[in-house]
Amino acid sequence: MAPQTYETTPTRFVEANGIRYAYRSLEKESGVPLVFLQHFRGTLDNWDPAVVNGLAKDRPVVMFDSAGIARSGGQTPDNVAEMARHALAVIQALGLRQVDLLGFSLGGFVAQQVTLDRPDLVRRVILAGTGPQGGEGFDKFSPEVEAVAALEKSRPENLLFLFFAPTETSQAAGRAFLGRLGARKEDRDPPSTVQVRDAQLAAIHAWGTPQGERYARLREIKQPVLVVNGNQDIMIPTINSYILEQHLPNAQLILYPDSGHGSLFQYPELFVEHASLFLRG
Repeated sequence: MAPQTYETTPTRFVEANGIRYAYRSLEKESGVPLVFLQHFRGTLDNWDPAVVNGLAKDRPVVMFDSAGIARSGGQTPDNVAEMARHALAVIQALGLRQVDLLGFSLGGFVAQQVTLDRPDLVRRVILAGTGPQGGEGFDKFSPEVEAVAALEKSRPENLLFLFFAPTETSQAAGRAFLGRLGARKEDRDPPSTVQVRDAQLAAIHAWGTPQGERYARLREIKQPVLVVNGNQDIMIPTINSYILEQHLPNAQLILYPDSGHGSLFQYPELFVEHASLFLRG
């Protein structure tokens, strides 16, 4: 039997608090499960198989659609605190007693909140293309980013602008990424709805709005954290990765060259190498 991959693993469902959540997993007999937390408007089919399969070689991995997304029930919340509660509901429904987290973009906000809410549950955290609560430059997007991010229909090619740098090398890597996203031919998710777009935009901009003492809660996250980003992130400006590294007590930072918001998808093999080394800790 061929080994299971992210392109072929079936979509399953788990129920928690009256909501049916869609999820996919790649199992291993040992290792701390790595839970993936998804970006704005993303579904199960927006994870790069090169990243998922690479990280799944040494540990169990779990990806899920949160409330209101694709085939999951419920309504998508408009705040990160409630998104974190949904993530915890899925983790608990799957019987996971300790996890590592990989949060990308909006998922990075959720990863921070989950870690604050349940520090006993979380062992290590990877934050990719993301920022702290009250960070710099994402209480609203630039007009150019907003115009693409808020389109009624989210098209894969929009990710070339949002996730990759405007250079030939980065755009070529982006096209290769889009090709990998299309590798799964059956059992695919439907796209996110306008309700998801509007709720998640509200959550992103609320998280990016300073309130009280900025970055104070980052000091409460004692877990080892790996922060990664591209040096040209136009969605969550790269300065936020420096802020995370400076204010988290146990963080390290990797910036990838000639890359943007989706740097982990531009350099999937290198990212998997760095992430695996960090998770082995």
